[in-house]
Amino acid sequence: MNPSRRTMLKIGGLSLAMIPIVALAAKNDGMRTSMKYKDTPEGDKSCANCVQFVPGSGALGGCKIFPGDTEISPKGYCVAYAKKP
Repeated sequence: MNPSRRTMLKIGGLSLAMIPIVALAAKNDGMRTSMKYKDTPEGDKSCANCVQFVPGSGALGGCKIFPGDTEISPKGYCVAYAKKP
């Protein structure tokens, strides 16, 4: 198989274009496990009233502790919880 240079550049360009899409869709499962994240609150402690929580445009948001993870529930909880002042 001897692909042309043009074909190789097209495939390479498409591969590079997919990197941000894959990165945005990924969850930080390792970080979530190590921080004992769960989608339910711990008493009155929830992500919605944590200083680390970053509200999103929809029902879910992000967290400063989990970079790139945009699937954090406002009703969630982890051990990094710090109440908003």
